[in-house]
Amino acid sequence: MLRYLLAGESHGPALVGILEGFPAGLIIKNSFVDTELALRQQGYGRGPRMQSIEKDAVEFLSGFWKGRTLGSPIAFKIPNLDFELRQRTGQKAQRWQVPRPGHADFPGVVRHDFDDCAPVAERASARSTAATTAAGACAKALLAQFGITVFSHTRGVGPVLADGGDPTVARLRRIRSHRPLRCLDARAEKEMVALIDQAMEQGVTLGGEFEVLASGVPVGLGTYCHSDRRLDALLAEDVMAIPAVKAVSIGAGLEIASVDGQNAHDEMLPAEERSSGRPSVGGRPTLGSGFVRTTNRAGGLEGGITNGEPVVVRGFVKPISSQRKRLQSINLKTGKPDLAAWVRSDTCVVPAAGIVGEAVVAWRLASELTTFLGSADLKTMKRRFLEL
Repeated sequence: MLRYLLAGESHGPALVGILEGFPAGLIIKNSFVDTELALRQQGYGRGPRMQSIEKDAVEFLSGFWKGRTLGSPIAFKIPNLDFELRQRTGQKAQRWQVPRPGHADFPGVVRHDFDDCAPVAERASARSTAATTAAGACAKALLAQFGITVFSHTRGVGPVLADGGDPTVARLRRIRSHRPLRCLDARAEKEMVALIDQAMEQGVTLGGEFEVLASGVPVGLGTYCHSDRRLDALLAEDVMAIPAVKAVSIGAGLEIASVDGQNAHDEMLPAEERSSGRPSVGGRPTLGSGFVRTTNRAGGLEGGITNGEPVVVRGFVKPISSQRKRLQSINLKTGKPDLAAWVRSDTCVVPAAGIVGEAVVAWRLASELTTFLGSADLKTMKRRFLEL
C-alpha cells in the first residue's frame, strides 16, 4: 500500500511531502508533475494568487537513482512564491478576528486556542492541495504503467448543469487544457462562465459538481470483508476530505436512490451480444471474463470492489466562504456582531477541485494496486498484472 504525509502552510516557505510504498524502477518526470500542478491552478474563476503569483513546480529531494524510483520514501517540496514575494516586499500576512461562516476559522480558533483566525487558515487553506496534487501525479505515473488513466470534468456550476454525453477518455483528454472550465458541454460552459462573471461583479462565490473517471481499472481492487477497507468507502472519504467538498456520489448514486431495482443496476451480457442494439455505457469485457455491462450506474464498484468498469466518483463543491459580499459574523475580540473577513480568494474552484479529485482517486487506486500486486519493483508488478 501507499502512504503519504504532507505539510506546509499557505504563506509558509513551501509545501512538502513524503511518499512511501512506490516500487523501484518507476520514472516520474518533474515535467509531468508540474503539468498537473498547473492544471490545478487553472479554471475560470480562480483568484489573483493562482493567476499571477504562484507558478507551482515540484522539486524531488529523495527516492530516485538515475531517474528511477529506489523503492525508498520519496520526498518533495513545492516552494510558495507568495512567501518569497512577502519576504522581498516586507508585506505581512493578513490577520483577522471575525470568522468566515462555512470556514474552519471559528472551530479552529476554539480547538487550538488561537487569538485570531489567520493561523487556522494557514493549514485549512486549499493551498495545501498543491501537495496533494503532486502526490496524486506520482500515483498517476504508476497507474499509467498498467494502462489506467484518471481524468475529470465539470458537471455543473451553480444551477447550470452540463449535458455533454458519454465522458470517454478521448473526450476528457481533449478538454483537459483548452476549455475554461473543463466541461464537455460547450453550451453549458458558456452559461457557467457568464454566471461566474456575474458572481465576480456581485462579490459572491459559486459551487458546483465535478466528476472523476478512472479507466482501465482491473477487477478485484478493494474488499467486501471489512467495512473500513471497502474501496467505495475509502474513495468517498478521500474526495470528501478535499476542501469545500460537501457531498460525494459513487457512480449514479444520487439518481438511483429514487428508481426501482430494475433501473438501478448494471446488467451483464456475453461479450458477443454487445452489438445486439442494447445500450453500452462505458462497457468493456472485464479482465478474465467474457462479459460486458450495459450501463455503469455502480461507478465501477460493487460491494466495495472494482468490477472492471470505469470507476466514477462525483464531488459536490460548496461556494467557498471567503467572499467580498461578506456574511454576518461575530468579532471574536469584542464579542459583537461584525461582517466576516474577506481574504483574497477565488470565485469558483470547481475545475480545480476536479484536478484534486483526480489526485486523491489516483492515489487510492495506486495504493490498492500495490496492495494487490506487491510493490517491491515495477517489473514484478507488471508480471503479476499480466497474470490476472
